[in-house]
Amino acid sequence: MKGFDRFHNFGTLNSEDIARRLREMEIDIAIDLGGHTGQARPRIFAHRPVPVQAGWLGYPGTTGADHIDYLIADAVVAPFEDQPFYSECLVHLPHSYFPTDPSREIAPVPSRSELGLPEEAFVFCAFNNNWKFTRPVFDSWMRLLKAVPHCVLWLKEPGTDARARLEHEARQRQVDPARLVYAGEAPIALHLARHTRADLFLDTVPYNAHATAADALGAGLPLLTCRGASFPGRVAASLLTAAGLPELIGETLGDYEALALALARDPARLAGYRNRLRQNLATAPLFDGDGFRHAIEKAFDVMHAQDKPRSFSV
Repeated sequence: MKGFDRFHNFGTLNSEDIARRLREMEIDIAIDLGGHTGQARPRIFAHRPVPVQAGWLGYPGTTGADHIDYLIADAVVAPFEDQPFYSECLVHLPHSYFPTDPSREIAPVPSRSELGLPEEAFVFCAFNNNWKFTRPVFDSWMRLLKAVPHCVLWLKEPGTDARARLEHEARQRQVDPARLVYAGEAPIALHLARHTRADLFLDTVPYNAHATAADALGAGLPLLTCRGASFPGRVAASLLTAAGLPELIGETLGDYEALALALARDPARLAGYRNRLRQNLATAPLFDGDGFRHAIEKAFDVMHAQDKPRSFSV
C-alpha cells in the first residue's frame, strides 16, 4: 500500500461493480494477480473494463481466457516455443519474472540446537508445502538420507495427519522418522534467519518452490532444483539463473539427486556455491529491485503502445 499514490479497497464490491469502477477511473492496464487460485476474481476481467489486461505472479500458467491479453513471464519459465500452450501473449522480462525484496529484515540467527537441529550433521532443507511432495521426490530424499550418514531433512511443520503419513513413508523406506525435523511457524524475519542453519535446500518437482525459493536464496542458502516441463516446475530454475547459479539446476530427477549427494559429500564445493550466492546478493539481477522495476515498467509501456497484443521481450 505504501508503494502507490492511491490505494482502493474493492473487497466488498461484486465483480460487476468493480468493473464499472475501473471503467470510470479510466485505468490503462489491469494486472490479474490471482488467476485460477482461491478467492480470485476472474469475472472482473471477463467484463473487459480495461484496454490491456495481463496475468502475473500469483498463478504460474495460462488462464485459458480470451480476456487476458498478456502473461508476464521470462524465457526460462515460459519460452516462446511454448506460446501455443498459452491463450495469452507471452511477455519476457530480461531476467526472472519473480520480484524479490532484498531490503527485508533478517533476525539474529538462532543456534542449531535452538532450532532442534543436530549441531554437526548435514542439514537438507525442504520448506515447500507438503502437498508438493511427490512419491519420486520423497523417494529421492530418502535415498539421500540413507546415503549421507547422520544427515537430517528439515521440513515445514505439517499438520498432524500429514506428519504421521510422512513418518510412515520414511519407515517404509527404512529411514528413521526421527531424521525428519520440523520448523514451526515463525515471524518472517526469524524464518529468513534460520535458513542460515541449513546446508542445502532441496526443491520439489513438478511444482517448484516459488516465494519459498526466493526466501532461501535471499537468505543466502544454496538451492537445488530440477527443471520441470511447465511454468510451475521452472520457477526455481528462473530464480537460480537470475541469481547467477545455473549449475544448481538439474535437468532430470537423477541429475538432481546425484548433485545433492555430491554436494553433501564435498563441503568445499558447497561452500563455494554459498559464497558465490552471498556475493551475488549485491550484484545479481534477481536481487536488483530497481532493475526489476525498470524492466516491468518498460513491459507496461510496450503493452500499452501496441495496437493489438503481441508477444515480446523486454
